[in-house]
Amino acid sequence: MVEEARGSAGEPTLADVARRAGVSVATASRALSVRGPASASARHRVAEAARDLGYAPNPVARALATRSGTRIAVAVGGHTAHVLNDPYAARVTAATATTAAAHGVGASLHWLPLHDPAELGRLAENRDIGGIIVVNPTPAALAAVPRRARARIASIGIGTRDIPSFDVDNATGTRRVVEHLLATGRRRIAMITGPSWLPCTDRALTAYRRALADAGAPPRLAAGDFTAATGESAAAEIMTRWPDTDAIFALGDLSALGALTALRRTGVDVPGDVAVAGFDDIAYATLSRPGLTTTTNPVEAITTGAATAVLDRRPGPPQTFYPSTLVLRAST
Repeated sequence: MVEEARGSAGEPTLADVARRAGVSVATASRALSVRGPASASARHRVAEAARDLGYAPNPVARALATRSGTRIAVAVGGHTAHVLNDPYAARVTAATATTAAAHGVGASLHWLPLHDPAELGRLAENRDIGGIIVVNPTPAALAAVPRRARARIASIGIGTRDIPSFDVDNATGTRRVVEHLLATGRRRIAMITGPSWLPCTDRALTAYRRALADAGAPPRLAAGDFTAATGESAAAEIMTRWPDTDAIFALGDLSALGALTALRRTGVDVPGDVAVAGFDDIAYATLSRPGLTTTTNPVEAITTGAATAVLDRRPGPPQTFYPSTLVLRAST
């Protein structure tokens, strides 16, 4: 079993004690809690390190380990379990595991089927799980969480009065991309959207419509789901329906890269004939040819904020947005 301390800035953590004693965080936790295997030498070194650093275990983190589970669950909503293979889910899971390890707890990954919103409620009742980071939440899934368990949940996406949310400001990010495209002389700008069931898609879609309306340009929309395959088919649809399109903005870099593939196959010059931009600034964005203009999604910072909220269980704002920064490359 594991436990951790987290106080105000400057207070020592279990990770600090482990480093001072020259042992793993798990060993330090066992040594201090007198539960589980640890050598007499390790227990002595950990005790000395804790005394020297003035370490005092946090009762909330201790409860997480001893009464309410030994790990944080990352629960990702989607139509199928394939959503767990998405690079975005991998980034969230890695950042959660890093934050959890510093507190002496683990992390696990779970699928939340869209057709069964009650699964989030069942997951929240699992006593092996001390807290949940829910990704791609829907109102139905959040409503399924028992009120007594909501303090142990943070959302990346929408939240509720009882469940805080952390997310990128995709509305401002979208508007800046569209305004950049307009500034380069593009006026017939199409958008490949995200999944219609995701509330965060609506924020970006509203920003796109408003930016075009301000410029006196009509919207052109094609449905997307953040995948390269759908981006490819959506770009083909756009160029068939509106062959005079001079820019495509995809709400997701993978979809934008799929659009680049479709345009390249049909001999469309990028950015000469059609400019292309995405959202997220994934690693592949800089490797594409041409390099993909995009806007950042600080997934690691967002996840750390959500995981810390779960671990500390301290009151905070119901909604926290993280800024998105425009990254200009050759595709526009």
